[in-house]
Amino acid sequence: MKKLLHKYKDIILYVFFGGCTTIINVIIYYISSRVLELSTVTSTVLAWWVAVLFAYLTNRVMVFHSSNKEIRAILLEFTFFVACRLLTGILDIMIMFIFVERLGWYDLIIKFASNLLVILANYVASRLLIFKKHTHGRQAKSQ
Repeated sequence: MKKLLHKYKDIILYVFFGGCTTIINVIIYYISSRVLELSTVTSTVLAWWVAVLFAYLTNRVMVFHSSNKEIRAILLEFTFFVACRLLTGILDIMIMFIFVERLGWYDLIIKFASNLLVILANYVASRLLIFKKHTHGRQAKSQ
């Protein structure tokens, strides 16, 4: 069991922090849409930005253990992270717009379902593009 936990540690941490990110996303969305009475799209965008900042910090430090210490490398990493999240953020907005605004489905259920798709796409992008492990300038092989 310990071997399995170690082998899948990154995935387990990613799912945990992805869940935390989803909760933050939904809470910010709820506050924005219900308390502040902002539109669905505006609330989704605001929730997305807060969730992306939280996700970057937790992914960088806790999940993928980025060793970049130079400002330029961190900014490049953050730029790639935001770019990938922007693509999945657009997916989130489109899903919310189509299913909530156009079809009238219940927004919080759609928000959770949309976030499941977004988490999966973000993991793939983070693992393969953003937080690649390097050894002497070459990508390390997966273990």
